[in-house]
Formats: sequence, structure tokens, C-alpha cells
Amino acid sequence: MSPERQWRLLTSVRRAIRTDPSKVALTEMHAVVGETVVVKILDLALRIGESMFAVGASAHDVTFAITRVARVYGLTGVHVEVTFSAISVSYHRGEEDWPTTLMRVVRAASPDHAKLQRLQALVVDITEGLDLDAARMAFRIIRRTPFLYRPLVVIIARALLTVGVAILLAASPIIILLTFIAALCAAFTQAGLARLQVPSFFSQIAGAFVITVIATATSALGAAGIAPFDQVQPSIIVASGIVLMLSGLTVVGAAQDAIDGFALTAGGRILDLTMQTVGVVLGILIGLELARLVGFSMALPDDILPFGSLAHQIAGSVIIAVAVALFNGAGMRIILVSAGLSVIAIVGYNLAVLLDIHEAAASGVGALMASFIGILIARNFHVPSVAVTTAAIVPLVPGSAVFRGLLGMVDSNGTAEGMLVSISPLVLAGSIGIGLAAGASLGLYLGTPLRETLASVAKSRARVRR
Repeated sequence: MSPERQWRLLTSVRRAIRTDPSKVALTEMHAVVGETVVVKILDLALRIGESMFAVGASAHDVTFAITRVARVYGLTGVHVEVTFSAISVSYHRGEEDWPTTLMRVVRAASPDHAKLQRLQALVVDITEGLDLDAARMAFRIIRRTPFLYRPLVVIIARALLTVGVAILLAASPIIILLTFIAALCAAFTQAGLARLQVPSFFSQIAGAFVITVIATATSALGAAGIAPFDQVQPSIIVASGIVLMLSGLTVVGAAQDAIDGFALTAGGRILDLTMQTVGVVLGILIGLELARLVGFSMALPDDILPFGSLAHQIAGSVIIAVAVALFNGAGMRIILVSAGLSVIAIVGYNLAVLLDIHEAAASGVGALMASFIGILIARNFHVPSVAVTTAAIVPLVPGSAVFRGLLGMVDSNGTAEGMLVSISPLVLAGSIGIGLAAGASLGLYLGTPLRETLASVAKSRARVRR
């Protein structure tokens, strides 16, 4: 082989292995946009992202929406930083100009899925060519839109959730009625504390305490032989209340942020989730200990409360999903989709149990099926995937396991054997919670690329038809 051919061969091999710095462009072309316009674009994108984050969107969705809006109006290379309490954006027009940086503080998140749906629709309209001034005006209208339902409707919807849990556990009509009354008292208590701007941690303690007191009083009346309380299972009342207290927590959002790499945001959400859960635990423990000091006690169930028949599970799941969607401000379309996905989740859970899969893994399977199908149909129905997924997996929240563990801790009197008995249900409840979060997040990740593929195929077919 001649030296020239050897040199060419060596050069080809080197190009296949290494990059050539001389072939890489050292500059990047930016659109010529005035500083005033840059501020307007960044302000609109930042406000849309802040509003989405405040009503329940994940950090990844917020970052994607901000960069997408900025890119549509000619700003590429925008840097976005999302933390648990603030969002900042920065854009550098060139080496001779100062970078433009804006930041907004995100107030305490309060789910509003109807507003989230409208914000996502606004981002789509911007992508399709909506003028900047028209987009700013449309956002002002969305921002000023009040919550879809009045406070009384939200309180009744929260109490209705516990009715679904009681039906899920195949409770009797008297237990369902007492569960509804206890939840209604807790919901009114938390609503009053919210008006007084009491931190949600203490609000969780108060709500759980009210439910526990009512359940303990019911148990005392039953122990005294007073009809119809003698046939009542008070543990169902507390278990339903636990699901009510934990239903508004962003378990899926925290897990999704952690998987997406938003460690700071995920850490903030997980800490907030932990504090809210600790508030529920303290409220129940305070109620049980107070009842013990007065002389009343609640019998420890022999086992975790089982689900009822499949018909009970489906009916209860639908009621729970509808209630969650209502007090999260969802419209009729989101409510119907959430109800359908809750049926899919509970059916998937039962199929996994029939295959002798562990309860925690079975819960993950149900959440996986609901979130996977939810992400596929969310685009066609124009609903936020996080809204329908959250409502669908709430029926699988392990309220009875949490209560059995806490009640065991109170009855243990500090003995090692009693503490071990109480820890087992709490470990099971924690594993179910992890399974729900993992299954829901995995379903979203598996469904997202498939949804984009189906969307591109539909667009291609539409072009061919035209």
C-alpha cells in the first residue's frame, strides 16, 4: 500500500473516532430582537411557567413550556432554572450586551387543573402562531380566572372522597354515613384554618385529629352496645380520612421531578410531602392518645382492611376519582377521563393480585396502566396528563395500612414486640406509596414517545389527505 493511501486511510479512521475542532462553528446566529421585546417575551414565558408550576405541573413541563414559548418568538438558548419556590430565566443577546434575567417567586402550590388545561392550550396556540400581544392578553385573562368551583362544592367533594373509600372497602351504609360526616367536619375545619392562613402542616394535624375523635367516639358508643354503632368498624372511618388527607399530595410530581433530574425541586416537594404526612400521623396519634387518657380505646384490627368485591372497587374508585378531580378544579372532560382511568387502575391492580404479585407491586402495575393510557389519550382529549393520572391512582393509597400501623404504635406501650407489629403495616404502606409513584412515572415516560409518534403519524396522514 502506497504512503498516500496509508495516510488517507489513517485520516478516515481518525475522523471516525475523533471530532475535528476546525469544522465546528464557533459562533451562533441569533435573531435580531430588541431589548424591550426580549423582556416582553421572557416575561410572558416566565409567567406562563410560574402559573403552570403553581397549579400542579412538573418542573420538566414548566421548563419545556418556557423554552417553547421563547423559541417561537425568536429566542433560542434561553436558560431556565426551576426550584421549589422560584423560577428564573436568562437570555444573552450577544457578547457585547448584558444578559437579560428575570425571576418570579412561586407561591404555595394549589392544584387547579382547569387553569392548567387552559395554560397548556395557550402554549399550543402560541406554537401555532399567536401574536405576542394577543398571547399576553390571553394569559392575563387566564391568570384572572377564578377557581372553577365555590368553596362549599370543594368541601362536599372532599367528603365525597371518603364515601368512595368506604364503598371500596365494602362498608355498610351506616359506616358510609359516619365516614361522610367525619370527613365533612374535617373539611370544614381545614377550610376555616385556611381562611385564617394557618400553615398546612397544622391544618393536616387538625383534620386528622377531628376524624380520629369522631371514630373513637363511634367506637365507644359501639362498645356500650348502643345501636346502630355496635356493628360499626371505626377503623374504616380513619382509613378513609387518611386517604382524604393524603389525596392532595403531589407524590407523582415529586417522583417525576426526581427522575427528570430536578433534584432541588424534587427535594422540596418530597420534604413538603413528608411534613404533610407527618401532620396526619401526629393528628391521629394525638386523637388516639387523648382517647386513651379519657378511658376510651379502639380495638386493633386483626389484619389490614381488605378491598370489597370488584363491583365495590370499581364503584368506589370512580367516586374517588370524580371527587379528587372536583376539588382539584377539573372540568367535565377531565372528570370523565379520570373516572375511566380509575377503573383501568383498579382492574390492573386486581389482575396483578390474581397473578400472585405482591400488593405494592400490584399497586404499581395499576398506576402504570392508568398513567400509560392516560398520557396517550390526554392529547386527543386536550386534558393535562398529570391531572387524570393523579385522580386515577388515589383509590390505591394505603390508608388502612397507615392507620393499623399507627394504632399498633399506640397500643404497643413501648414494648419491642408491639413496635415490630406496628412497623410492618407502615413499611407496607411506604412500599405501596413508592410503587404508586414509580408506576405512574414509568407510565408517563413510556407513553410520551409513543404519543409523539402517533401524533406525527396523524399529522402526516392529514397532509396526505389535503
